[in-house]
Amino acid sequence: MTESFKDFDPQRVPSPCFVVDVAAVEENLKLLNRVQRESGAKVLAALKAFSCWRLGDLTARYLSGTCASGLHEARLGREYYGGEVHTYSAAFRESDLKEILEISDHVVFNSFSQWRRFRDLALAAQQRRPELRFGLRINPEHSEGEVPLYDPCAPGSRMGVPASRFEPELLEGISGLHFHTLCEQDLPPLARTVKAVEEKFGPWLEQMEWVNFGGGHHITQPGYQVDALIELITDFSRRHDVQVYLEPGEAVAIHTGVLVAEVLDITWNQLDQAILDTSATCHMPDTLEMPYRADIWGAGEPGELAHTYRLGGMTCLAGDVMGDYSFAEPLRVGQRLLFDDMSHYTMVKTTTFNGIPLPSIALWDSRTDELEVVRQFGYEDFKTRLS
Repeated sequence: MTESFKDFDPQRVPSPCFVVDVAAVEENLKLLNRVQRESGAKVLAALKAFSCWRLGDLTARYLSGTCASGLHEARLGREYYGGEVHTYSAAFRESDLKEILEISDHVVFNSFSQWRRFRDLALAAQQRRPELRFGLRINPEHSEGEVPLYDPCAPGSRMGVPASRFEPELLEGISGLHFHTLCEQDLPPLARTVKAVEEKFGPWLEQMEWVNFGGGHHITQPGYQVDALIELITDFSRRHDVQVYLEPGEAVAIHTGVLVAEVLDITWNQLDQAILDTSATCHMPDTLEMPYRADIWGAGEPGELAHTYRLGGMTCLAGDVMGDYSFAEPLRVGQRLLFDDMSHYTMVKTTTFNGIPLPSIALWDSRTDELEVVRQFGYEDFKTRLS
């Protein structure tokens, strides 16, 4: 649980609301900075996981830049975070790529066909900006993901070039390789992945200036083998004479925030049910996609405490359900609940399906108790996404 929220009063913010503890984010950044300093790797914040750009200056104090999955994230990284901007996409559209080439430091192509198509455009941009570098995403066909939806190396994956499709004759202009096999995992899966990469792509590693280990590294999760990670990076970098990059996303924001929600109604159909002013579908979709059961402050497993409820959202989708939880006391209409660990892969994935309002966003500093609601959403935000 995000310990800093133990005594936080949810009545201090509108509901629903994402509340991010700036102090907790900074602690994560400090640990990632330690990895950077002691290993020689450059650590980039993956904006696809956590794009709270008001913390861009704070992030820039500790990390080397950001990584983006397209034009809009690349612009956000350049405008608010500073440092290097690395951009990868499963496929670039030419109109987007032209702008990406002007604001990125590394551009990573997903296939040789994309590199072949855009090589002249890319090299012309490099003539104007000599610091610009190009890479290829490789697929080591080494699957470590436990959920197919989040496994970039699942059979038939569109992510990256497998060794059997590698075209070394097209490497002129390519200075680095990128791989990504992990999803919220610790060190052993990375070590196995690195071994697979060296076995399948070893002959070409020696031609590279840099290698990007991608994301999914749970570095700031308690128990992660940080010292062993530093050793692994240092050893890889020394043996292959390359600059190593890491792109943690959730590691920036693990255990830094909550989603405040309010009980709107109590009903019964075979069991007690509570309808909340939030939505699994709209506000925390990974709980349905992964799926996983979000923790709630003060709640237990069904039957663990005296009063069990099925918690559901406001939408008309029958499956918009957070799960069954038990509480020591009966829930009340108007009561606030805190869903834990809701900073990463939440704000970046919300939708306005069914016209459900987006949660507000608040920044709180647990060291000083300073609180600011930095964004509230309304009808105009819903309307302007439509036509």
